[in-house]
Formats: sequence, structure tokens, C-alpha cells
Amino acid sequence: MTKLFGTDGIRGLANTEPMTCETVVKIGRAAAFLFRGTLRRHRIVIGKDTRLSGYMLESALTSGICSMGVDVVLVGPMPTPAVAFLTRTLRADAGIIVSASHNSFADNGIKFFSRDGRKLPDDIEDRIEHLVLSGEIDAIRPTANEIGKAFRVDDAEGRYIEYVKRSIPKGMTFDGLKIVIDTAHGAAYKTSPYVLQELGASVVVLAHEPNGININHEVGALYPEQMCQAVKTHGADIGIAHDGDADRVIFASEKGEVINGDKILGMVALDLFQNGKLHKNTVVLTVMSNLGIIQAMERAGITVLQTPVGDRYVLEQMVKGGFVFGGEPSGHVIFMEHNTTGDGLITALQVLTMLKMSGTSLSKMANVITMYPQTLINVPVKTKPPIHEIPELAKAIKDVERTFDGAGRVLVRYSGTESILRVMVEGKEQHLVDTTASELAAVVKQHLG
Repeated sequence: MTKLFGTDGIRGLANTEPMTCETVVKIGRAAAFLFRGTLRRHRIVIGKDTRLSGYMLESALTSGICSMGVDVVLVGPMPTPAVAFLTRTLRADAGIIVSASHNSFADNGIKFFSRDGRKLPDDIEDRIEHLVLSGEIDAIRPTANEIGKAFRVDDAEGRYIEYVKRSIPKGMTFDGLKIVIDTAHGAAYKTSPYVLQELGASVVVLAHEPNGININHEVGALYPEQMCQAVKTHGADIGIAHDGDADRVIFASEKGEVINGDKILGMVALDLFQNGKLHKNTVVLTVMSNLGIIQAMERAGITVLQTPVGDRYVLEQMVKGGFVFGGEPSGHVIFMEHNTTGDGLITALQVLTMLKMSGTSLSKMANVITMYPQTLINVPVKTKPPIHEIPELAKAIKDVERTFDGAGRVLVRYSGTESILRVMVEGKEQHLVDTTASELAAVVKQHLG
């Protein structure tokens, strides 16, 4: 191995490198070494999603951390944003979520949070990586009463539930709303349905029976078809779908139509702006955001800042500039007032509050953003050389951009978590967008597939 971290933590096929017990023990040791101090006993929170391999990797992390004289607080299956919150509220030195997010059950991953509930900066990840891969961590071994211990917090779920409920106006209920919620057999299988029911909604729950291998399997935010159909079948007002670790959310309108992350970001940003709550009149998006939302924001007088792909980069820009709202088209939405990372449940509660207070439908709320036709093709690749080192692909991209002449765009980037190159094309005509994306994908397959 030459590298552990991708764009969102460490990720891979469970029980193969780097997601083996042996390496994960070392990762736990390295993290504990960096976060521990000398003035008091230190502790790290560990949560996980519902994957079968979560038990194995949770135990490996716990062993590694305790072996470095740091205590472990186990909170069990818990959404990623809940771990960020619990890290802060339990005054822990760091938080870890064992999850591969939207990936299939066979994969798993490790994501870190600092004591303030934010994802780690690159330099800290680099230090963990160096300690593990160089073997430097192996020689550091506390003994006797300096070894750490592990214990569970039984009310962790309740703490998070009460916290997210405080993100909406006092006294707000969802009486009269019928909601379909798809938890992807993932980490939110208890929390999200419980909160919605407690707030008075009539709730139809889908994909809430995890068995260790069904997480994200043709359900959840990446597969919203079941949610959309259920909305129409039950005559619901809205559909809500999480991914496996519930840091993202996708909606369905009352018509059973998908409302993607960009439309969510656009309609919420406009609502915050109109109510004087969008600090510095700025929203932070990534380079993957649709031209439609960017143009809608600019027309409204809202400044758009764009970052590289990854909610960690969105958050870094928000912290740097003192901004309160941003996110990704994938459904990672950050309300800085409420949490330090994308939180699918908090986002759902904010949209439901808007829906209840507006007295209108979700489809009408979302129509404030007109999207450009967009096609995204994921092409499996064997290697990941820089794009400019593939002359045929670089030329094809330039030819397309010349043809679009500003009325569309191309974005080609490698996934930070999978062996995939993503080809995204936007333009005014769907047929042209589809054709162009297919042609570029064919070039990628020819040279990298």
C-alpha cells in the first residue's frame, strides 16, 4: 500500500487491504497516538452502520485505540452525523464512523472527526497514513494502567434524536403530513422514522430491516424508485431517502418525482436568503453542481462559491468564510447552524418545516430551480493517470467544450473511493448531452478500461 485515505476517509473491500483487521488495528493506534494528550485520560467515539463487517472492524479499531492508552466510547449503529454530534457533546478527542456510506455491503470504510465534529484536514490524515505505512507506530506501546478501556453509551441514540428535533422551530409538528421514509437498511433505520412519527407525521417506512448484507441494495438515496412508487401508492406528501450512513438525503415530490440535491440546495438557499438567514448571501457548492442552480442563485443575488468534490471541502470553505449553508448534488447538505457535517435527517426536517409553513407542495417549492439536462456515466478504470496525460481524452473534452460554446460543460474526474472515472456532461438539449457523454465514456474505456 502507498496510500490509505481517499476523498472521504479510508474505504475498500472488507477483509482486504486496507480494510483488514491487522491494518485497522494500526489505524486505530495511529489515531489514538495523534489525539491523546498527557494531562488526562482521552477517549474516542466509535459508531458504525449496519454492515456485517462492522463488528469485525469496530473491534479492531477498539483494540488499537485501547492499546495506545485511549478509552473508546461505543455508540453502536448510528448515522455519521450523529457520531459528529456525539463527539462534540461527549467532549471526546475524536470520533470515528465505520461505514462505506453508499457503497454495497461488501465494502467498508473509516471516517474520522476531530473533537469539534469536523472531518480531519489533509495534514492529519497524512500523519495517520505515515504512522501506519512506515511502521513507526508499531514501537509505541503503553503498558500496565496506561492501557485504555472501552465502554458503551446506552442513551446515544436518544441524545441525537432530541438534538435534531431542536433544529426546527419550537412547537413545530408535522401533523397532517404523510411521509414515505426509506432508510436503505442503514444506520438511520431507527432514528429517522422515530423522529418523524414523534413529530406527528403519518409515516410509511421502507428498507428498515437491516440484516448485515442488504444495506443500500437497490434501496435508499441511490435507488429512489421504490420511494417514488410508494409516494404515489400511499398518496404521500413527500418521500425521503437516506444512504447507508444517513449523511445524505434525496426527496420525492407528491407526484413521485425525484427532487435531487441541487434542487434541495437551491430552494433552501432561496428560502434562507428571503428570510435574512443566509449569512453573507453566499452558498457553497461543488464543481458538480448543475448550471441551473448556479444561474438561479446569481439571478437572486446570491453569491456561489464552488469547491472540489467532497463535503469536507464544502465544510472547509464554509468555516473559512463564515458561511452557514452549502452542499453537494448527491444530497450532502450542511446547515452549519445545526451540525458540522452533512445530516440527512436535519435536512429532511428543514425541508418538512418549509413544506408545512408554505402550505404548498414540494413540486412547486422545487420548481424555483430549472435544471440543465445532465448525464453522468461512471466508467470502471484499471489505473488513474492524470487526465492531461491521456491526449485523446483531453482533446475530446476540448472539442466538446468548443461545441457547447459556454452553453454547457464537461467535468471528468476520478472517484476518490472507487476505481471509477466519472464523466459528467451538461447542456441545453438532453439528446446532445447523452450522446456526448457516451462518446467521452467510450474514449475512457478505450484507454483506461
